[in-house]
Amino acid sequence: MNVIRIVVVDDHALFRAGLQQTIAAEADMVLSGECAAAHEVLALLAAKPCNVLLLDLSLPDMSGLDLLPQLQRHHPDVAVLMLSGYPETQFGLHALRAGARGFISKTSEPAELLRAIRAVARGSRYVSQGLTDVLVNGLGAPASGPLHQCLSQREFQILCKLAEGMGVTAIGAELNLSAKTISTYRSRVLSKLGLHSNADLVTYAIRNQLLR
Repeated sequence: MNVIRIVVVDDHALFRAGLQQTIAAEADMVLSGECAAAHEVLALLAAKPCNVLLLDLSLPDMSGLDLLPQLQRHHPDVAVLMLSGYPETQFGLHALRAGARGFISKTSEPAELLRAIRAVARGSRYVSQGLTDVLVNGLGAPASGPLHQCLSQREFQILCKLAEGMGVTAIGAELNLSAKTISTYRSRVLSKLGLHSNADLVTYAIRNQLLR
């Protein structure tokens, strides 16, 4: 029997402890390691390789969405299953676009989490019924769902950062892009969403539950 090695990345110790208990009860799974912040992940994976990485969307030092490209670049064979307390219909599609193999709500039953882990470990994708409906109804026709589904991954990333109050210079420094480039992305986001200002972006993000 091939054992699935799992690493958990979440900043809540009680939640990590709960995952540890769930994983320990399964004969085909083992917890290889855990950490509480994004900046610890790459070093941990270098020391403790795994098959599946359970990654929280919202971490204290970086969004899980921002970490996904680094994981794709340095550990492409690790299947990332993103966990979140935020709506899967808002973040799930962008997580899949960014390279996650699946997206699951933290409110899911343990049995569903175990199914998701086994699915991504064998190379499949895992999406809940709610996210499946978004993919079926909205992937080819963004107008049928939230407007931000039509944004590119980079545009969505910048939308979230602007809505959180970051300025274009700070965003550029974090993403290693010029302030001018960020301003161009900002203009595209405003245009695609039919908005006019950062205040409008914040209102949109609150209304669509995008603030982490």
